Amino acid sequence: MTPRTSPAGTAVVVGGSHTGMLLAAALATVADRVVVVERDTLPAGPGPRRGLPQARHAHMLWSGGARAVENLLPGVTGALRAAGANRVPVTTDMVVMGSRGWFRRWAESHHVLLAGRDLLDATIRARVLAKERIEVLQETDAVGLTGTAAEVTGVRIRPRHGPERALGAGFVVDASGRGSRAAHWLAGLGLPEPQFREIDSGLAYASRLFLAPEAAREGFPVVNVQPDPRDGGPGRAGFLLPVEHGRWIVTLSGTRGGRPTPDNDDFARFAREELRHPIVGQLVERAEPLTDVSYTRSTANRRYFYERMPAWPEGFAVLGDALAAFNPLYGHGMAVAAQSAVLVRDTVRRHGWGTPGLARRVQRAVARPTGAAWGLAVGQDVFYTAPGGRGPTAGDRLLAAYVDRLMLTATGNGRVARRVTDVTSLERGPGVLLTPGVLLAAAKGPLKPPLTAPPLTERERKAAGLP
Repeated sequence: MTPRTSPAGTAVVVGGSHTGMLLAAALATVADRVVVVERDTLPAGPGPRRGLPQARHAHMLWSGGARAVENLLPGVTGALRAAGANRVPVTTDMVVMGSRGWFRRWAESHHVLLAGRDLLDATIRARVLAKERIEVLQETDAVGLTGTAAEVTGVRIRPRHGPERALGAGFVVDASGRGSRAAHWLAGLGLPEPQFREIDSGLAYASRLFLAPEAAREGFPVVNVQPDPRDGGPGRAGFLLPVEHGRWIVTLSGTRGGRPTPDNDDFARFAREELRHPIVGQLVERAEPLTDVSYTRSTANRRYFYERMPAWPEGFAVLGDALAAFNPLYGHGMAVAAQSAVLVRDTVRRHGWGTPGLARRVQRAVARPTGAAWGLAVGQDVFYTAPGGRGPTAGDRLLAAYVDRLMLTATGNGRVARRVTDVTSLERGPGVLLTPGVLLAAAKGPLKPPLTAPPLTERERKAAGLP
């Protein structure tokens, strides 16, 4: 193959949100210069951004993602904790009603980092932009690729206050999110359309920020009430996450026929009356609302299978929500982005900048964490698809039956509960749920009797003002 002709030392990242910033940090270790092209104005500190309306909803960074972020930006976990983010052990500080009942609060297996999205983004962004090799072009739109079907040589950009121009690069990564135009851009170079799948459960979710009761502002657990797909009705869920400064962010969700409303006055009622248990509503009623309800229906699972394309250009990759956008209820998007950024860095280091086939290797590498999270999301959402849509296959139903048995077993078997959290935390792949030991444990079922009430401690109930 002929040598690369584009500037080998420059990488361009399209999009400056969570995924884009982590990619910039990853590429700064292997490129001479990294340019982030961002259409919005980035806030100087924790603050709202026009292109990130979902920031008003709950976010969590599972330990599989937290470790990847720390790998890219050593010390960032400490900076988040110092700024107020909470580290919550799984499942020790979690009160969770799964599809088959209440989980026990087993000894720590993994953890999640909890903070408002503004704080998460600002802390990571400050670390990334402090690196000398990284620069940001704000208020600038990426409008297309330069190059050919064999090789991408850069990106065409249109600054808000300037003429359109070409920005040359040895590697371009699209991290522009759900609104990505990558498929259209590739078609413009003469490449075929990628395979695409969408699973839309019709989910809508409503979130509101609260000030916790004073005694519950430190050390309060996550509280989560999940749906039971077996009941045949809408999938309603609610969860409460303790974030920085003694606040709770509470998200309520429901699929078609069971959605929450954006009405402030209906928020507590939905949590108390529509979920499988009223605990979230009881807690909300004892907290002080700090914001109005934020509402969205942009929750469909969408995935482009770029790794399966028969031809792929050198110098280009697609990551984050631009590659696969998951129902945000599962909280895996940020973790997958971080793991993907690490894989980009490691793949380039292993094979060398500009080597033939590098972009294809990168695209196939990031398909691994993407595929794992995709399976977790659509394995549930496929049962809530619209009438006439592509519903669950026989294989989906068989897998769901096994997962249902695992969830039942995990309510009363700590070893199985740990294996489940191995997967949900994105620390290990789903294969750990198919080992002989786990299969045998699932066949036997739970070792302890079911809990009949939320496993809150007496101290926690008193702190929250519950009887």
